[in-house]
Amino acid sequence: MTVTTQAKILIVEDEIKLANVLAKYFEQMGYQVELIHHGAQVMGYFSSNHVDLIILDLGLPGQDGLSLCKAIRAQSEVPIMMTTARVEEIDRLLGLELGADDYICKPYSPREVCARAKAVLRRVQPSTNNETSHHWHLNENQLSVSFAQVEVQLTAVEFGLLATMVAKPNRIFSRDSLMHAAYSDDRIVSHRTIDSHIKKLRKKLEQLPTSENKLHSVYGVGYKYGI
Repeated sequence: MTVTTQAKILIVEDEIKLANVLAKYFEQMGYQVELIHHGAQVMGYFSSNHVDLIILDLGLPGQDGLSLCKAIRAQSEVPIMMTTARVEEIDRLLGLELGADDYICKPYSPREVCARAKAVLRRVQPSTNNETSHHWHLNENQLSVSFAQVEVQLTAVEFGLLATMVAKPNRIFSRDSLMHAAYSDDRIVSHRTIDSHIKKLRKKLEQLPTSENKLHSVYGVGYKYGI
């Protein structure tokens, strides 16, 4: 038996067959779903209807996903998951820092999209149970991170990287954006340097009394902090 979650998902996708398949997956999970296939229809609908999450394709007729994301962000913090058929677009999207909560490349698995959407919704609509003890606490003055009264010291660069990702859970950061966050003097460092810092940071975080690995690599793109 399907249990309705009440959360409403707006799928903006001009490939009608793909949109219908994705909608069925979400409906089987108990979500309400609305489909729009033309970019020019999105803002009119969004202005007069409540939605809890938007899955927004980059290449749309009428109005493209980039401009729609900017328009939506100008008036709402509703979660947005952007999709694109072009792998090389992911880095450009991240560089623009449009405010999307996740980026997915086509072809994708509908199950994966549903799982990632569920994770985003869980983050913005947290459980009523008090789960603050499951989160890391960052102390900028001490350059430290703590969990369950165990504190770990970090370098300034490591703290900058962690604080940047923790501030926006589940948002994917490119290595270039992390470079700017970690180095205030605009020095030139390689992607390999960022990878090295992340590796050392992960090793330090293993000292915290939690089995969860919250720093995730996104192949070919960068990193994110997931909860």
